[in-house]
Amino acid sequence: MVFLCFLVALIATLGSLFFSEVMQFIPCSMCWYQRIFMYPLVIIFLVALLYPDDKLFKYSIGLVIVGWIIAFYHNLLMFGIIPESVVPCVQGVPCSTEYINWFGFITIPLLSLFAYSTILILLYLGKKGLCKDEK
Repeated sequence: MVFLCFLVALIATLGSLFFSEVMQFIPCSMCWYQRIFMYPLVIIFLVALLYPDDKLFKYSIGLVIVGWIIAFYHNLLMFGIIPESVVPCVQGVPCSTEYINWFGFITIPLLSLFAYSTILILLYLGKKGLCKDEK
């Protein structure tokens, strides 16, 4: 479970860096907030892989929940459920900018929501003992 959480967080982090540094997509404010909560998870899960700890859930769940809420809110904006007038993107790139649109619905904020949701599910399964790590 810890390895899968690490892998998802690492892919999300490297993906966001690829989009901004290689593809030159300028992140909006909400994308920055999502990055702020995803990047430390890579370190937390890596340390948990190297030095297993029973308190991993406590260390990571706050970052995951806040990141998930921001990603969910961002997706509500992207799908037009909430108006753009109620988002924090007042300068720079609008939060509704679609740099990618795969299959007509997969956007960068949706990828972020998938990543946070996957980590949240894995943490829950690990907490409930439904997903045991190999010792």
